[in-house]
Amino acid sequence: MTEPAQSNPADPADPADELLDVVDEHDRVTGTAPRGEVYRRGLIHRCVFILVRDPAGRIFVHRRTDTKLFAPGAYDMFVGGVVGAGETYQRAAVREAEEELGVTGIAPRPLFRFLFRGGGLAWWSDVYEAAWDGPVSPQESEVAWHAWLTPAELAGRLERDVFVPDGREAYRRYLEHHPA
Repeated sequence: MTEPAQSNPADPADPADELLDVVDEHDRVTGTAPRGEVYRRGLIHRCVFILVRDPAGRIFVHRRTDTKLFAPGAYDMFVGGVVGAGETYQRAAVREAEEELGVTGIAPRPLFRFLFRGGGLAWWSDVYEAAWDGPVSPQESEVAWHAWLTPAELAGRLERDVFVPDGREAYRRYLEHHPA
C-alpha cells in the first residue's frame, strides 16, 4: 500500500521538485536547483551507487520502473540515486539503499568516485558496496523487477538487456578494481 504524498518541500511528491546541490567539475557546491531543472539544463549534481551482494556473492539487479525521470525501464546493478541538497554522499548511500531495498541497517562501504557524463547530463558518482543477508522488499515506485544474479548471469544480461549508462560505467570501473 502506498502512503499518501506529503507536502514537505524537503521530500516533494514529484521527484522533479526535489532540491539538489549543483556542483562544479571539482565537486564543489555552487548552488541548488530542483531536479527537473538540473536535468533540463544539464547541470552537474551528485549521485550514489551501491552494489549490493548477498552471502553467496550474487548481485542485486533490478529493472527501473517506467516512471523514472532518467532511464525509465532500464536495468541496473546498483541501487542508489541523487544526493539531496545539503546531504552527504554517505548519508544518501544509506538512505537510497534502505529505501530501494526496503531494509534497515545496511552499511555501504565507499569504493571510488568519478564524474559521469552522458546524454547531455553529468553527475559526480560516489560508488559503494554493501553486503545484505536477509529479505528485501523493493520500493514499488522505483523497482519493477529484481533478482540476485551471479556475476556471470549479470554479464549475460549486460550483453542482451538495456542497462542504465551510468551504472554500466560504474560497473566497468568496479570490475577494473575488483576483477571477478
